[in-house]
Amino acid sequence: MLSRPKPGESEADLLRFQNEFLAARASPAVKVVKKADKRRGAAGSGDEERPPLQDSRDVVILDDFPDVLPALTPAPPKKSKFKNACVRFDDEDPEERLECHDRHITAVFSKIIERDTSMAAVTMPVPTGDPFPRAFHRSEIKNEVKVESGRKSIFAQKIAAKRAAEEAVTAPPAVETRHTHRISAVPGAICSPGSAEEEPLHSTKDGKPDDDVSTQRPRIITGEGLGNLESEREALAIHEENLQKLHSMTQEEILQEQRRLLVQLDPSLVAFLKSQRGVEEGQERREKPGHPEPGTESQHGAKETVKDFSVGGSGMEESVWPEKDTRMEITEVDLPIKPQKEWIHMNNVEFEKLEWIKDLPHPRQRRTKKGMQARFSLKGELIPPDADLPTHLGLHHHGEEAERAGYSLQELFHLCRSQLIQQRTLALQVLGHVVQKAKAGEFASSLKGSVLRLLLDAGFLFLLRFSLDDTVDNVIAASVRALHVLLVSPEDEEYLDQTFSWYQGMAVFPFTPNSEEEEEEEEEEEELTLIEKTQGKKSKVENKPDPDVARYDVIKGLLKTQFLHRLRYILEVVRPVPAVVLDILDILTRVARHSSEACSQLLACPRLIETIVREFLPIQWDPRAAEPGHLLTSLHGIACATAMKLIRVLASGGRNATARLLNKFELKSRLSRFIAEDPQDLPLRREEAIRLSTEAFRLWAVAAGYGQSCDLYRDLYPVLVKILQSLPHLLSDCQENPTFPLSIQRATAVVTLLTHVTQTAGCTAELQARLSSGPGDGEQIPPPPVTWNQVSGLRPFLETNLRRSVQEISRLETWQALQPLTTTYIIYLGVYYSICSQQPSLNPVDCLEEVERLTSEVLLPLLSQPAMHRMWDLLRPCSALCNPLSCSPAPESVPSIVSLSCTGGKPQMSLVGSKSPFPFLTALLFLINNVTHIHKGLVSKYTSVLDFKGLKDYLLQSWPTRPPSITPSSAWILRHEYHLQYFVLALAQKMAGICPDYAQHASLHHCVAMALLSRLLPGSEHLAHELLLGLAFNPEFIPEGKTGGPEAADFSDILHLGTSTKLVQPGSVAAGFPKPRRGVLLGESYQHLPFIRACYLSQFVHLEPALARSQVAYQGRTYLVQSLLLPEVKGPILPSDWPFLPLISLYNKVTSAETRGAVLNTLPPDLVNTVTRNLQWVLLLETWRARVLQNIPAAAKLARLMCVFLTGGDLFLEGPVHCYTAALLALYCQPKVLDSLELDAPLPGLASFHDLYISVLEQFEGVSFGDPLFGAFVLLPLQRRFSIQLRLAVFGEHVSTLRALGVPLKQFPVPLERYTLPPEDNLNLLRLYFQTLVTGALRHTWCPVLYAVAVAHVNSFIFSQDSTTQEADTARKSMLRKTWLLVDEVLKKHLLYYKVPNPESPMGVDLYEQLPPIRLKYLQMVTKKEPKENMQMSDPE
Repeated sequence: MLSRPKPGESEADLLRFQNEFLAARASPAVKVVKKADKRRGAAGSGDEERPPLQDSRDVVILDDFPDVLPALTPAPPKKSKFKNACVRFDDEDPEERLECHDRHITAVFSKIIERDTSMAAVTMPVPTGDPFPRAFHRSEIKNEVKVESGRKSIFAQKIAAKRAAEEAVTAPPAVETRHTHRISAVPGAICSPGSAEEEPLHSTKDGKPDDDVSTQRPRIITGEGLGNLESEREALAIHEENLQKLHSMTQEEILQEQRRLLVQLDPSLVAFLKSQRGVEEGQERREKPGHPEPGTESQHGAKETVKDFSVGGSGMEESVWPEKDTRMEITEVDLPIKPQKEWIHMNNVEFEKLEWIKDLPHPRQRRTKKGMQARFSLKGELIPPDADLPTHLGLHHHGEEAERAGYSLQELFHLCRSQLIQQRTLALQVLGHVVQKAKAGEFASSLKGSVLRLLLDAGFLFLLRFSLDDTVDNVIAASVRALHVLLVSPEDEEYLDQTFSWYQGMAVFPFTPNSEEEEEEEEEEEELTLIEKTQGKKSKVENKPDPDVARYDVIKGLLKTQFLHRLRYILEVVRPVPAVVLDILDILTRVARHSSEACSQLLACPRLIETIVREFLPIQWDPRAAEPGHLLTSLHGIACATAMKLIRVLASGGRNATARLLNKFELKSRLSRFIAEDPQDLPLRREEAIRLSTEAFRLWAVAAGYGQSCDLYRDLYPVLVKILQSLPHLLSDCQENPTFPLSIQRATAVVTLLTHVTQTAGCTAELQARLSSGPGDGEQIPPPPVTWNQVSGLRPFLETNLRRSVQEISRLETWQALQPLTTTYIIYLGVYYSICSQQPSLNPVDCLEEVERLTSEVLLPLLSQPAMHRMWDLLRPCSALCNPLSCSPAPESVPSIVSLSCTGGKPQMSLVGSKSPFPFLTALLFLINNVTHIHKGLVSKYTSVLDFKGLKDYLLQSWPTRPPSITPSSAWILRHEYHLQYFVLALAQKMAGICPDYAQHASLHHCVAMALLSRLLPGSEHLAHELLLGLAFNPEFIPEGKTGGPEAADFSDILHLGTSTKLVQPGSVAAGFPKPRRGVLLGESYQHLPFIRACYLSQFVHLEPALARSQVAYQGRTYLVQSLLLPEVKGPILPSDWPFLPLISLYNKVTSAETRGAVLNTLPPDLVNTVTRNLQWVLLLETWRARVLQNIPAAAKLARLMCVFLTGGDLFLEGPVHCYTAALLALYCQPKVLDSLELDAPLPGLASFHDLYISVLEQFEGVSFGDPLFGAFVLLPLQRRFSIQLRLAVFGEHVSTLRALGVPLKQFPVPLERYTLPPEDNLNLLRLYFQTLVTGALRHTWCPVLYAVAVAHVNSFIFSQDSTTQEADTARKSMLRKTWLLVDEVLKKHLLYYKVPNPESPMGVDLYEQLPPIRLKYLQMVTKKEPKENMQMSDPE
């Protein structure tokens, strides 16, 4: 084993080690080969073909790396952001460019080439007896060099002095000559600044380069890399060639070439070239004796250099020299403490490093419109730019804008990566404060843009994720707190807990952002099959980079970074302080609300749930935690309500997750532990004990919502009865107990638990019957371990408590505190009576008697209370539909982080506010509907509910208004409001056929039902199905059909307002085709309402799986509920144009079949009936419920009707289809509708109206048979105010359609003025008009409408004398001359004597009997003739 040299060994020892190594013939660590310089020979020539070069260098090859770069073909293609910014030359070799820019490791480490030192000065070390050269110490060198303006330390100045001394002794003559030449080449303009100011740098009066350029040496090309002694000569030759080229160019050519280079070159390269020139000029000035001080002429020269390279407005006019410091230079006199000679290492005072002790300039006091960088205090507060704060606050630093207090976001990001723990911690804390105040909206009026969006775009999320990996507890705590502020909204959690006990309050929407960008990327892969998409969707998300995923979903991006594993490590190993633990549990709760997939990842994270259950939900813990004065230093080993809430939210993710939590992590025993013992007996603080008990009951309620853990009901039945017996005593503690609100929450959780246990017990008989009947088609589900007899005894307790609670309704403060608990009582009774009628063991007569007693003793007295009138009146002020701003997103909300926008709390007068009547009234209507469903005879006793003025006012204002945009906040709130509207309509449906006075409410309730159908959100498919089944098509809710509605429609058509507009219907090409009146069609539609309902119900077959899930949840069949997370919200269940859905669905099916090659000229009768039912329903709505369809644009309605002509070959020729389509066209051609028609605006479900219209034109050419109705739809979009491309398509590519557009003028429902005014100004279209008229392609007998339109526009154009372009003037004079020379006298008279359009005229136009004098004079001037015989018009034939 060869030894290595050690300190103290001499050169003789080194030689001995070398001989031993050579004698051992060991393989060296590196291999030395001789390789020729590529720049000296032809490429590919080997070393054996030529003699070795004198300046060849050593090349070290590492054997571990191959010479050939590995193939990267399996990698995905890269998209460069800087591709367009790179400069490319035509003669550049792509392979060579790829080789140059390759960043693979083998390109860096495969060949290590020795640096060329042939031109470097070599100084031999002084021989000494030491084994190594003697170390250099800066104290041995005297500082003889004057301190320069550059910022150099003392050590750097000593080294420079030493090198200068060595160069003066050992430098060869060539180097001296080189420096002398450079000094002599300094331009004389520097010594005479006046000349430099008058003339541009390096130019003379004749535009040629001056002596300065000709005498300077090359600055960029130095020849140092050529590797031989001729390098300097070759560089000079290149420089002289450049000078000759410059001398041969003019000043304009030089500037033009300069601009071209500045455009092509990288801005950073331009800045580097400027800096090189400025640095060398500064060195030369300092080397020349008597050079001026820096900051005078040198700064002027630098400015001139920048001016020489700048381009106006190009953004390159940044100086390479720092601006002149306006502060005074510090001297020894200014020092507060004078240095003494005896002080060690203080003989040289570094004044430049002492500049920071100078006084700061005062901040700008005058406000300007120019934006300034935002700076924040240590508490995250925004510091005004003109604030003059004292320096002892610690807000001033030595960065940019040192005079301004505070830290910018960029500086805080920089400090987050500091090596000092205190700086990292402080920066993260400040960023957390900034985010917290930004989410509260404190910066909305002061800062431009979104702070949160800016931080996330800058990588704030991953900065926090990296900081979590820190080893310092303080940094971890600050990172966790900042993440908590970013992700968690405590107000959101508070309101979600508040609505937990509402009707269907446990079910919430997932906090998943709408992945619009992800959907757009998926649309780009349309060529993939469905199987490939399904298999590749998951892997596609996994293969995406973390920043790309976090850009549209922060939680999903964090989950890809092993975020959960790190939090588990912090909880299990680091064991932080209680505040950090609570923040982590809140963050995990927020992650669990994201989606079911996030819940699965939480459960799958190794030892995470085990750690939380073991450490924060123990069975026993130190009782000192309950002592008031005890300082809780660690939360580990102590029960925590936040941990129980996390488990509860996890259980809401799905029944399988709940089963794992209950069985694998032994949560049943912990539920028994925390429920069996009274909160005041738990060894915890009073508030924490009540919260823990409340969360335990909520977790049990969630499990019971899946039909699980009901066996605990039998074990804990005495505990539950004891709690129910203690509920009436809560009233006595209302005033004096500070924990009363928490006790109310615990009581509501208990009643909610009993509600779900009762629902589960109600399913026992059904499941038992299925099990006893033997195996069937479905899965055999065992019945739950709780029966109806075990829960039926709870009703008397809860009904008694309800009676006592409603007695407090007159006491406002007490009632407001008891209202949540009273709401749960009513919901329980509603669930109980909805199930009891289905139990085979229950006597129906007893059930009816109980319902009658409840109605007469509780519900009817409650409805007669004056306080109930006030609650109905509060519906409209608290409604989200009537007040859309109440559910608007927060000012700093970002799409990637879902929030309910509850930051700062909701107003009291809002749907989730403290004074909201919605939860109580929804529960009351739910109970009344179930009572009237059991006992039909009680329906008439509840008619007063629909007569409340507050309810009617609310319905009248809520249904016509446009609902708020669908956001997580609005979806959560609107879902509860829609429940109340549904129960009102359900009660109205029961009264429609029984109460004689109900007809006055029918139209209003039908409008509300139709609006609600278009608004219901995913998860409420059961409600939509019930509305379609029993209310939307119910004749009882359309009283116009039997009270003279059809006759009124006919009378309205006869006496139509505005004599200039008539509701005419185009005829049909079918022989003997009748044209029924609109009243007849409406009567027929009203009679066919049952068939219309069947038609629409058949169109929603694709919603059956979602409908089944929704029915299970609303009907309380807990054994089939899969998850309490609702489907992701991307919009309402039904589209806004759902009345046209059968027609659109049929059009898509026919188009798909025709794409596969099928020919469908004639549709089967059942499909024709489907289209007929659709048109009947639309006609009925447009006539009697027009405001229901007002949210559908008129252009969208027209586009949907065009599907009638695009579906099949002759569908529009079917009698009923033609009649109803013509009737709808007449309605859509009314003046108000035509004014609202916008064909250029984007339409829902339609990519381009122009493409649709082209399809209609092609269909018209193929199968129209000249049908007037089809022709009217073709003519309708050709109005003057619509896109000219539509008219160009008809008169250009599809000119053959003009022969079949034979719509009579008297049957055309649109006034001609909409086509003729204003006059056409497009020259191409005017030429087409004139061409089709002259050539006979457009004739009055073929297309009377467009004939009149073309004549009107051509006449207006040829007689126009307005100033216009030369081309247009020439064209109109040419057309006039050609018109004068026409052989067709009829067309000639029409073009010359046109006056106004007139549909009543046989020709469609009115003509002048004699040309007006102005036109006559203009005609004579253009034609150069006097047409006396033609000035008097004769009647055309």
